[in-house]
Amino acid sequence: MKKIRGFYIGRFQPYHYGHQSVIEHIAEEVDEIVIGIGSAQQSHSPENPYTAGERVLMITRALEHSVSLPFYVIPIEDIQRNALWVSHARAISPPFNVVYSSNPLVVRLFNEAGAEVISPEMFIRENYSGTEIRRRMLVGEDWMSLVPPVVADVINEIDGVGRLQDVSGSD
Repeated sequence: MKKIRGFYIGRFQPYHYGHQSVIEHIAEEVDEIVIGIGSAQQSHSPENPYTAGERVLMITRALEHSVSLPFYVIPIEDIQRNALWVSHARAISPPFNVVYSSNPLVVRLFNEAGAEVISPEMFIRENYSGTEIRRRMLVGEDWMSLVPPVVADVINEIDGVGRLQDVSGSD
């Protein structure tokens, strides 16, 4: 019997309970999950403060005790050519049968490539978004309640809030 391997991509800046909810939903439909870390080359900026390796750590720690199926976390760099991006993602990922994304560009690109795409429902999107979490970090509001505790541990370990504040400042 052929395994169903799902592909879910995000920037995960940072990984939060919204991502966790989507992955737990995907885990009910597939045998394995490939998690693509998009814009993997980006870090140390207000929109993308964390490195690909830090995001791998966040995701791996969050999922190792919450999903019981195999998962693979794969950094995927941007190639600045949307027409070639799906081929690029497929070339550096384990093979997958179905794509999960609510990002309109990702959905369009995979649809054009003939892939099966499912758009999962977002989990309380107004709170669970990287933009909102980074905003809260910058202004000193509670952000830790929006991420799994192990993700907060990683962010604290790398001084992730301090880094975000530093790269968001002006000279």
